[in-house]
Amino acid sequence: MRVLAIDHGSKRVGLALSDPTGTIALPLEYVPAQPAANLLSRLQAIVSEREVAEVLVGIPRNMNGTYGPAAEKAREFVAALEQVLTVPVKTWDERLTSVQANRFLIETGMRREKRRERVDETAAALLLQSYLDHPGR
Repeated sequence: MRVLAIDHGSKRVGLALSDPTGTIALPLEYVPAQPAANLLSRLQAIVSEREVAEVLVGIPRNMNGTYGPAAEKAREFVAALEQVLTVPVKTWDERLTSVQANRFLIETGMRREKRRERVDETAAALLLQSYLDHPGR
């Protein structure tokens, strides 16, 4: 069963996809967050073309566990997704995935310009892998 993970941002939305067995997360692409209609259309196409069975959206939490304005925007995005997708949409804690993604890309020696392009999809892959590795998901 393929799972599509979404790292929702105000400018870019990072996407990652699991392998068909739902074991390994792979960065897929990033999509501009605006216009929202184009984003939702692209996500519908990916779900259909890639035979996605489940969508996972990262919900950012503060380090103390509370939710801030970014989490509220992510929840609004989830509500919009649920209106246009026919597969289940779940949420998952995405604390520090962007920080981890940046560190990983720096360690690989990637240049700053290229990192900006890859950080969102890498963060989505980290989010997805944490979900796939969680027992009892």
